[in-house]
Amino acid sequence: MSLTHFTFTSVFLLGLAGLALHRVHLLSALLCLEGMMLSLYVALSLWTLQLEAMASAAAPMYLLAFSACEASAGLALLVATTRTHGTDHLQSLKLLQC
Repeated sequence: MSLTHFTFTSVFLLGLAGLALHRVHLLSALLCLEGMMLSLYVALSLWTLQLEAMASAAAPMYLLAFSACEASAGLALLVATTRTHGTDHLQSLKLLQC
């Protein structure tokens, strides 16, 4: 395994571990998701550069666009839950309540 593969794998796994183990605030969960998506974007970009495949050159841009949409939806949910519940703690949210 090369150094770049190790770096992207470790960044993705650190984001995944942060998402799985440290679920206190909604903002920290969103930041972990964003870190995971950015590591996937950089890894996919370097993969298309190494393969020199023009057919898959647009794939990193699609991933970046979906990542931006995911981030904006997550921030909208953060603002909505902060306004309704007064905090962004995940334990204070009642998921079964409408």
